[in-house]
This record gives sequence, C-alpha cells and structure tokens, in this order.
Amino acid sequence: MAARSNSSSELAPAPAGSAGPQVHATSIVHERAKIASSCRIGPYCTVGPNVEMGDGCELVSHAVVDGWTRLGAHNHVYPCASIGLAPQDLKYAGEETRLEIGDHNVIREGVTLHRGTPGGGGITRIGSHNLIMAYVHVAHDCRIGDHVILANAATLGGHVTVEDWAMVSALCPVHQYVRIGTHSIIGGGTTVTQDVLPFSKTVAARDTHAYGLNSIGLERRGFSKERVRKLHHAFKVLLASRLNTSQALARLKAEEDLGDDVRCLIEFIESSERGVIK
Repeated sequence: MAARSNSSSELAPAPAGSAGPQVHATSIVHERAKIASSCRIGPYCTVGPNVEMGDGCELVSHAVVDGWTRLGAHNHVYPCASIGLAPQDLKYAGEETRLEIGDHNVIREGVTLHRGTPGGGGITRIGSHNLIMAYVHVAHDCRIGDHVILANAATLGGHVTVEDWAMVSALCPVHQYVRIGTHSIIGGGTTVTQDVLPFSKTVAARDTHAYGLNSIGLERRGFSKERVRKLHHAFKVLLASRLNTSQALARLKAEEDLGDDVRCLIEFIESSERGVIK
C-alpha cells in the first residue's frame, strides 16, 4: 500500500522502521508490487501487483503502471503515461504477457506502452537510454533497442522493431512488423509501411523514399570519415545507380573491404520480409 504523508503536496517515506520508496499520499501502490526503496512515486499514480521497479525510478504524477511489467533502474515517467496495460489486440484473452523496460529511459506525457501477446512471443521489450516523447504509442510485441528517440505522437503498430540509435520523428505511423534500421532517421509525418534502411534518411514527400545517408547523425555519433565514405558509396550503389536491389547487393558483395557497417546494411536488406524503402 502507498505510504501516507501529512501534506498532500509532499512525498512520504515508508513507515518508520522499514525501508521503502517515497510514495505520495494520493497514490495507490499494490502491496505485492516490488518497488526499490530509492524510487519516488508522485501524486495520483497507480501501480499494480505484478509490477517491478528498479533503483531510482520516478513516476512524476498521474501515471499508471500495471500488468506483468518490469522497469529497470533510473527510469523517469512523466504525467499520464500508461505502462504495461493489456494490448489492443482482439485475440488477446488475458494471458500473462509482459512488458520489459531497461534503464535510464525518459517516458514523457501521455505515452502508452503495451504488453505483448501470445502470438508475438508474449513480450514487448524496450531497451535503455531511450527518449520516448509525448503521446508516443508502442504496441504489443514491439522491440525497441537502445539510444532510440521516438518523437511526439510517433505510433508503432504491433511487432515493430526499432534498432539502436534510430530516430522516428513526430507524427509517424509505423505499420505492423516493420523494422527500422540502426542509426536511421525518419522525417516527421512519414507513413512507414516497409523496412527502413540502416543509416538512412527516410522522408515522405509525395511518396516515402530513402534520401541517402544520415551523415550528420553518424558524424555526431563519432563515425570516422572512412566509415562514412564506405556507407556513402554503398548508398550510391543502392539508391542512385540503375541497378535493381539484387544487382546492387551483388555488386557490393563483390567489392573488397566492405566494412562492418556495409555488411550490416546488406544483411538487413537480405533478411527483410516486407521489403525496404528505397
């Protein structure tokens, strides 16, 4: 149960003689929830019985964390976020599915993060050091890596994979089962129905296209000039030559000293089930 304070504007420590988190008097924390003693739970929050929260997590106010949900350490959850509730899937029948969240994530106002479904492996997984901005929706069975930015009102359908260091800009709907490659950036308002190439800039103008390498982002993350040069060459072969995708991949694989980044790009394309945006 939540600890009570004398003032409705203050956080209260656990009862005297016991170690426990600081919980505002207006919040409801189930007695079976496993909450680290260094956590802070602000006004009007609800935490369910199957929730685990690691060291240093904070719920600012009016947040709901429920279901079989685990948050790692030092996650900061802003008002009106909804974390770990049942998936929006008509086939879901109350099974014990999970939401796993790593460490040092910022989850802003109005975000919805849903548990998995039995048909998708039973788990939605979010990594560490991510910024999930206001009104983002992450549906059931998604896989979000580390250092990802999901900007305001980005909407991920079920089973979406977002690889490390990717950025999905504001107001982007992402179709179910799409993969978003590492170090890519998607422009605001882009509708994404196929896989997004690693390292790419993908933007909707009249149609959705990849517009070359995310070179500025790569330079900011410390990519050497040689790594960027090799990727520029690969994107030129893929996007600016008269070769189809199979021919472009064959040409790249025939070259010497591709580098790990280009190999990653090739493997991503060859493993795509929905096709890639070019």
